[in-house]
Amino acid sequence: MKWIFTLLLNGMALLAADYLVPGFEIKGFFTALLAALVLGLVNTLVRPVIVFLTLPITVLSLGLFILIVNAFAFTIASWLVPGFTVYSFWGAFWGAIITSLVSWFFNATLNREY
Repeated sequence: MKWIFTLLLNGMALLAADYLVPGFEIKGFFTALLAALVLGLVNTLVRPVIVFLTLPITVLSLGLFILIVNAFAFTIASWLVPGFTVYSFWGAFWGAIITSLVSWFFNATLNREY
């Protein structure tokens, strides 16, 4: 049951990032929920492989290349979800950063276990 609440929080984080970042668009709340689910799956299944393959570049860039990997994962999720459109690399880049920051804030403040 906790994962449903986390999914709702991540969907709201995507909607907040859609409002703040002009480089991508989400067509509604259901699309945001589906995008949050697909983004979670992409981050679980695809992103570790990409991180492993780009490990030398990540080490040389002192970890900053992970931001590029996050933008790529964001773009992959947009390819899989109709109604979730990324218009540019910078839209994916800033969208991924804003989404993760807002999601972190929501989960830290609202998803506590007592």
